[in-house]
Parts: sequence; C-alpha cells; structure tokens
Amino acid sequence: MTGSIRRRGRRSWELNFDLGRDPVTGARLRRFVTVKGTRRDAERALAEAIHRHNTGLDVAYGKMTVAQYLRRWLSDYAETNVSAATLVRYRGIVANHLVPLIGTVQLTELRPAHIQAAYARTLANGARKDGRDGSLSARTVLQHHRVLREALSHAVRWQLLARNPADAVATPKPTRHELRVLDRGEAQGLLDSCAQDPLHCLIYMALVTGARLGELLALRWRDIDGATQTVRITRTAQRIPGKGIVFHAPKTHRSIRPIALSPVALRILKTHRTAQAERRLAMGGDYADHDLVFATALGAPLDGTNVTKNFQRLARDAGLGHVRFHDLRHSAATLMLAAGTHPKIVSERLGHATVNITLDTYSHVLPDMQHEAAIVIDQLLTRTK
Repeated sequence: MTGSIRRRGRRSWELNFDLGRDPVTGARLRRFVTVKGTRRDAERALAEAIHRHNTGLDVAYGKMTVAQYLRRWLSDYAETNVSAATLVRYRGIVANHLVPLIGTVQLTELRPAHIQAAYARTLANGARKDGRDGSLSARTVLQHHRVLREALSHAVRWQLLARNPADAVATPKPTRHELRVLDRGEAQGLLDSCAQDPLHCLIYMALVTGARLGELLALRWRDIDGATQTVRITRTAQRIPGKGIVFHAPKTHRSIRPIALSPVALRILKTHRTAQAERRLAMGGDYADHDLVFATALGAPLDGTNVTKNFQRLARDAGLGHVRFHDLRHSAATLMLAAGTHPKIVSERLGHATVNITLDTYSHVLPDMQHEAAIVIDQLLTRTK
C-alpha cells in the first residue's frame, strides 16, 4: 500500500491510500482519512497506517484484507507448525503470488470468483519471478491454490469466515510428465563413467536405496549398521535462505525407515569411508568432522544444488543427456519393480506413505509385470508331460 498527503484546511490534512486494483473489475481501490494537526502529524499518521497495513497489526478482523490475513496466518500458524523449508516456500507463494493477485480484497468479501479470475490471469499472462516470459504452469498454480486453501481453512476454524471460498474454485489440471528413468544398462554405464568421481558413492547409494538426495546428504556413519546390513533414514538436509544447510526430521513418519544394504553396497561404503579418513588426516585441524557420510573435502555438509549441477554434468558425460538427481530415485523404484520386487517392499524402501502412491507413480512398470504374472500362473497350472 502507498499513500499521499493533501492539505484540506489550515490544520486539516487528507491521507490518500492506494490499495491497488480490484482483482475482478480492475478498478483502482482507494481509501481517504482526515487528520487534524500539523503536516508532521499527518506524515506520522500516514507512516503508521502503511506499517499497520503491511504487517497486519491492529487491524479489525471485519476490515482485514486477504493480504493482512495471510501475513497473520504465516506468523500465527505456519511459523510454529510447519518445517523451516515449508515456511520459506509458503512465504514466497504468499508474497510473490497470492498477495499481488487478491491481497486487496477484504477477507470477508473474498468470493470464489475472485480466486478463479486470479488463476485465469496467471495461467494466461503469467506471474513469473524469474524474469522469463510466459505463464506459470498448471502444476505451479495448483500448488499456490493448495496453500491458499490451507490458509483459508484456518480462517474458517478461527471463525473469521463462514466457509472457505477456495473450496468452490475449479483448480487447473496439470499434465502428468513421463518419468525419466535409467534402465539397467544406463545405470551401469553411469556408475562406470563416474567411478573415479567423488560423487560415485552417493550416486550408487541413490540407485540402490531409492533415497532422496536430502536424505542421503544428511546420513551419518552412525546411521549405517554393518551388523544388520541396514542404513537408517532419520533426517534430511535442506538449504534454508539465511540459515544455510539445516538438518531436520523428514516430512512424514513413513520417511523414517531402515533400508537393507547388500554386501556390495557395504563394501563400497567402506572404501568411501577409507578415502574420507585419508582426507581428514591430510586436512588436520581444518577438517570439521560432522560424522557425515557425504561431505566436502573439509567435512562440511554438501549443498544439494551443487550436487545436482555436478551430477547433471556427469550424466551428460556418460551420454545420458538431461537427467535429474531425483531421477535416480525413480530409476531405483522402476528397476526393483521390473525385477519382481513386491510393491510393498519398494514402497517401504522409498518411504512412501502408502503402497498406492508407489503403484500410481510407477504404473508404467505394471503392464510388463502383468504379462510376467500371467506366464507364471500359467506355468504353475499347466501339467508337465
């Protein structure tokens, strides 16, 4: 919100507040307030009003705008109930997308039409913050909708709204992208190609466990049990703006899980640990030992963004074209399912909330499994002569 001052009388001033445009009609929204006193009094009142508007402080609930409510929702609910990474994402969506689109509407006057019109404009004209032309994808707008719907559901619980207007909005239907998965030959070729690279062990562990990058970067040597031949996933690593790399519990309790390791995997980890110990000795007092399985040359946590960039370079060098690090997780799941591993076991190794998520995500493997199942049952029931 911006504002200006205009003299009305000898000791009377009019404050003119620009609240932006109505998201549906496009009409300019303004508010006028009269202040008695000196110009300095008027300037002080203008600054205080703008501050209250921007922070959501001392605003009567009945006159609260959507922008003011969303900021209160972030401070009163999100800051204490979601992870640091999720809070950063929520704040970005609120500040960069929801507030510019519908922030000037009074909360109690917000209707599905406001939200639907905002989504239509975003999909048609875009609201990109990366400087590139084009509209936001349907998947991105759907993510914004989920945050808005969640925020407004608390307004209903707090009895600020009788019903959630986001419930009546038709959400965009994102197209489902085909997964990029490595087949057996490509996976073996990648491992051979990067055998001498510092990321080799990390890439190998991603392929044999299906763990997420953040989970692997948070692994400590104490999480690996050679006696039971398992690695236990208990936390994840994530870069948080202003805080650096932060370790925290996974998003769901299903993500906390043991994953069985083969003797080959344990041998590769042992070789990796030996090389790490040699670097630690070479660095002496400069090495910061955080017990991390995967760390920098000085023992510090690895940055997931840098790992991803280096991995994509390795994938290109191996002749695989564009492959994301997360595609290793998809590849691990696909290879396990194609080899006949029970979907429930695959689901447990991946840390999915339910086996249905696994089956839905990797349904492309099921047709081949169906044919194999048909052959197996036929062999079981056919008499040998």
